[in-house]
Amino acid sequence: MNKKNVLIVLVAMIMMLTSAACSSKNDGKTATENASGAKTDNASYSPLDEEELLPEPDTKELTVWSTEAERALVDEAGKAFKEKYGISIKFAEVGPDRSFDQMVTEGPAGVGADVFLGVHNQLGIGTTAGVILPNDFHEEETRASNNPIAIDALTMDGLLYGYPLSIETIGLYYNKDLVPNGEAPKSWTDVIAFAKEFNDPAAQKYAYMWQMGDLYWTWPFFSGYDAYIFGNNGNDINDIGLNSDAAIEAAKFYQSLKEILPLATVDVTADIRTSLFASGKLAMNVSDARQANEFKHDLKNVGLMEFPVLPNGKAMKPFSSIKAFFINANTKYPNASRLFAHLITSEEFQMRNFELFGNLPSNTAAASNEKITSDEFSATFMKIFANSIPMPKAAEMAALWNTQQATFGILWDHQTDAKTVLDDWVVKIKDAISVMNK
Repeated sequence: MNKKNVLIVLVAMIMMLTSAACSSKNDGKTATENASGAKTDNASYSPLDEEELLPEPDTKELTVWSTEAERALVDEAGKAFKEKYGISIKFAEVGPDRSFDQMVTEGPAGVGADVFLGVHNQLGIGTTAGVILPNDFHEEETRASNNPIAIDALTMDGLLYGYPLSIETIGLYYNKDLVPNGEAPKSWTDVIAFAKEFNDPAAQKYAYMWQMGDLYWTWPFFSGYDAYIFGNNGNDINDIGLNSDAAIEAAKFYQSLKEILPLATVDVTADIRTSLFASGKLAMNVSDARQANEFKHDLKNVGLMEFPVLPNGKAMKPFSSIKAFFINANTKYPNASRLFAHLITSEEFQMRNFELFGNLPSNTAAASNEKITSDEFSATFMKIFANSIPMPKAAEMAALWNTQQATFGILWDHQTDAKTVLDDWVVKIKDAISVMNK
């Protein structure tokens, strides 16, 4: 997944750039501390106490990074912003999968965007490098109007960063023409029983499929057994729970499912899942909201549901991510940037984001709009999100993403003793974190 790739690439960069940034700041600028405790010097930043926030008088144009595919939202918000403040918005294509990467290098150099779209799980990288400003002036309003899960995901050490725009998670699509009585099994006991009747590996027919060699897609099994990655809600990197008794129990159940999905981890990709599902050879397919329209087009009777209940009677809790607009800590126009980020993430524009692209809103008022609540897929994803776990945002997550595929390959493909594999994984993670933090 590109989310992971960004984190992996940035680990080395952060260590170099943080020291470089600190060495170039002794020029009389005001020093402030970011959420990680690192000093971030920025002449423009100061706590805001004004009753009304106004753009800097000399602001003529702001640069905004986002995806070309979703540019229409920036263009519409830019038009409204120009009408209100007389400030133009210059669009540049830098997607949220690589925006933090680029900001770490371009922000301190003075050539980064004023406002950029990013994903919450890169927040630790942004604060460590000191390239983003807190959401201070609009903090109270932002917290009050958005989903608490999203707010928590964008908060580090008590400080809110970013202006939440949309939420994402994964769910279980199913072909109503293939499952018993048009309803997918609600428990793993029933899924396994169905799979034993439905599966025909020679014909590439499978009951249930997910990317079992990938932490992002496999985590719901572990979370459903109360396993965790880092303690203290993902913030205590010294407390790694990936080889706990709960994690070992989850890994053993996960391994047992190879009986109903007898493929190697490398043999299951997003394209393979999609192809089998569209051709009527896959009954249940784990995917995200971005494929909803595609599946509706390809299948006559497609449904979406929450994950089956685990053998321990508990619900699976998938990862989720929150897209947000962030303010470049080195922008010359922090006030104007705050105002634009606030505008484009308002209830009105979060609804436009849904209408234009199907992206689910973080704003609670927008989420209760009939356009969303009356749509089976959107409403179901909102329910799944309520039971989700935002991906950890500590920069040290890079140590997991860089080792997880080998770990799950050993667990699934070779069916190696779960405790042995997980103990070894935790050692590798600790070693990698130690190298990162030297």
